[in-house]
Amino acid sequence: MTARVRDDLAPSPVGFEHLGPNVLGIGERRPRLSWTRPIRPDRAAAVSCELRVADAGEEAVFVLAGSAGVLEPWPAQDLTSGERRSLQVRVVFDDGTVSGWSPPSFVEVGLLEAAEWVGSFVGAPTTSSTEPPPVVRRIYEVDGEVVRARLRSSAHGLYTVTVDGAPIDDALLEPGWQSYHHRLRYRTHDLTRYAREGRLTIGALLADGWYRGRLGFPLIAREEVYGSRIGFLAQLELDFSDGRREVHGTDGSWEWRSGPVRTAGLYDGETWDARLDVDWTSADGWRPVTVHEAPSARLVAPSAPPVRATETLPARRIWTSPAGRTLVDFGQNLVGWVRVQVDGPAGTRIGLRHAEVLEDGELGTRPLRTASAEDSLVLDGRGATTWEPRFTYHGFRYVEVTGWPGEGPDAEALEAVVVHSDMTRTGWFSCSDPLLNRLHENVVWAMRGNFVDIPTDCPQRDERLGWTGDIAVFAPTATYLYDCAGLLGSWLEDLSAEQKEDGTVPYFVPELPIPDHVRHLPGLDPQPAAVWGDAAVIVPMALYEATADAGLLERQYPSMCAWGEQVQRLAGAERVWDTGFQFGDWLDPSAPADDPAAGRTDPAFVATAYFARSARLLAEAAEVLGRHEDARRWAALADEVVRALRRRFLDDRSGLLLHPSQTAYALALHFDLLPSRLRARAGAELVRLVRADGHRIGTGFVGTPVVLHALSAVGAHDDAYSLLRQTEAPSWLYAVRMGATTIWERWDSMLPDGRIHPGEMTSFNHYAFGAVADWMHQHIGGLRRTAPGWSEFVVAPRPHEDLTEGATAHLSPHGRIAVSWRAADGVLTVEVQVPVGTRALLDLPGAAPEHVGAGTHVRTAAIRSRSERSTAW
Repeated sequence: MTARVRDDLAPSPVGFEHLGPNVLGIGERRPRLSWTRPIRPDRAAAVSCELRVADAGEEAVFVLAGSAGVLEPWPAQDLTSGERRSLQVRVVFDDGTVSGWSPPSFVEVGLLEAAEWVGSFVGAPTTSSTEPPPVVRRIYEVDGEVVRARLRSSAHGLYTVTVDGAPIDDALLEPGWQSYHHRLRYRTHDLTRYAREGRLTIGALLADGWYRGRLGFPLIAREEVYGSRIGFLAQLELDFSDGRREVHGTDGSWEWRSGPVRTAGLYDGETWDARLDVDWTSADGWRPVTVHEAPSARLVAPSAPPVRATETLPARRIWTSPAGRTLVDFGQNLVGWVRVQVDGPAGTRIGLRHAEVLEDGELGTRPLRTASAEDSLVLDGRGATTWEPRFTYHGFRYVEVTGWPGEGPDAEALEAVVVHSDMTRTGWFSCSDPLLNRLHENVVWAMRGNFVDIPTDCPQRDERLGWTGDIAVFAPTATYLYDCAGLLGSWLEDLSAEQKEDGTVPYFVPELPIPDHVRHLPGLDPQPAAVWGDAAVIVPMALYEATADAGLLERQYPSMCAWGEQVQRLAGAERVWDTGFQFGDWLDPSAPADDPAAGRTDPAFVATAYFARSARLLAEAAEVLGRHEDARRWAALADEVVRALRRRFLDDRSGLLLHPSQTAYALALHFDLLPSRLRARAGAELVRLVRADGHRIGTGFVGTPVVLHALSAVGAHDDAYSLLRQTEAPSWLYAVRMGATTIWERWDSMLPDGRIHPGEMTSFNHYAFGAVADWMHQHIGGLRRTAPGWSEFVVAPRPHEDLTEGATAHLSPHGRIAVSWRAADGVLTVEVQVPVGTRALLDLPGAAPEHVGAGTHVRTAAIRSRSERSTAW
């Protein structure tokens, strides 16, 4: 009997690893496969899935019993370099029906062996970053009909590939920033449509970028961190209809010349002289390249989407400042650059200077420190020009324009281009409080601006480093808002590569060398530091929890263990880590402006609490990986550390912590470090401290992500809401009330009088304090994951009486999960969307918990006012 086909139940296209469908140049022989299925209203169960794997000549169908469609193993033979397959999937149900086939998607492998690369880096003979960066090219004669053409490219420095003079795609800031001494990413481009018989001109514009350009804050700033010469690496592969194959690597047959990019620095900006635009086919001005070296670092295919321009914003306002300067407001603190449309005489120089805020009516540039953040365009006088930089980026809301011809620019002449890694959005939130909605949007914008190939601390000043502490506290929020598994997985590879033999994790990854004359200063000489080093454990586990990717956990496990074992040695037999430099509860609002580590919480308590936490996470990781002896060892160590923490920091008589602070109690409760008999006492003390501070923030980097969770865990929901919705400094909503459109580095980066905080370290775009969004998703939105990859989750909104609506949604590996609720007349109405392959526990106020499967479910529950609720507080 022929099965009945249901085309309406066809799964989504097959995705590969964390790259989605249609991947060109993957670096895996056996890429894992994922897809999602639509919900069947009749609840018929899936029996199996069928995978159709095809190449140009044949196909095979593989049956997967009970497949969940999340990172499924590759079913066919291992792929080799350059091989391409098309995949489709369909589902077989227990009622005898089958779904339609998913739309086809393809995967093509890049180069898997170093020996398959035949080229060397090529460029100009200069080794000075003071010289304009070069452009390089080669003109190929294509002899015959090409059926397939691939270009594989990378660079020491930044590059843009051109074919016949035009950029080949929309990827930006390639190849990104990685630990270039250890590995270098390359990309694969399909040139088949360009490679017609005749001439094919391949070129590249180069710039210093992270490879040769200035990096680091003033105490450690330097150029040429990775090398003194920038160069282009490429390999052109042509397959002809007559069976011939040609492989051309970059070599001495390439040419170089100076181009329109006169300067290009990540901190200082880009200067483009349109009068020097390149004629890619002319012989004038081209000289033989200098052949540098063959690749020494491991060449790797991308595991995440590239940086792209994802959005444009119009100019909101253009005006003249008190000092007579032309200023532009784009209405949003963003990361990227400005695109201009302008016409003027040849030689006209237009300047664009960027800043995040205004002070005294002018650009507030002091927080940029030594970063000039200025782009320049020199016009060629040949008519209207549309231009934007490609080899820099800025964090800004405001721009000062100089040199504009005529009466100055109008709003149509300028637009802001938003630039970041092109991750898929996976998390959303809204509620009836517009201030909280703005706060959540600020978190999203802060993440976008700081996920430019790596997770950075800030995007505007002379720093922009991959600080480990920031992402350690923000990872749960990041993995909810965006699919960042590929980006963070790549960054973790660099963390592993740069981790010291003794297990020390650098403060920032990729690491920059610390000059000898400042190595003695606290926080500069790389040494083990809690939270920052714990990123080696916390970030892989956050990715595993979000994606159920045990393969990533397996790869990072040696790095995770190296960190845990080092802290074990440092804590010694006492199991209390009280030695060496610690960042502590960094940027506690009580800390002096010039000493952000001097907060109210004992650094040894923070370090020991995180020691216990990482040991516990290592036990969980080992269990996932089937390393049961390791799991028992790490769990036993975690128990020892908890007992040691209680002996050192807990008063036996009072049951209170010896050094009380909001952060100390929040960590003790959230990390489950106290005896169960003392949780209520600790909760009461945390509430007392929060109330004593007038429901103002009393936490820094360490306490801020967990303080609301801790309050909710002990039933102090009202106090959690009061802390969240406080509008006086220090608080989350103080910044919103002051006009913030991203998360600030300091609670008072801008003072109430509108002046910038006097501290040397002040940023208006730092995501760390945005970790509060994790609590907003779970307690206002009501969505909390309880199993890796969201196969199980709890729906438990806890609305406050001042909120009438709330909603959150997350695009999980299984599909979209959505929760929305409305409170009216004492009734809470909740709607939940549960995707196929998952199960939800509905935990509504006053109602018995209920398990539900795939589908849309609507439930109601009675809610009580604050005066009706009984509380211990």
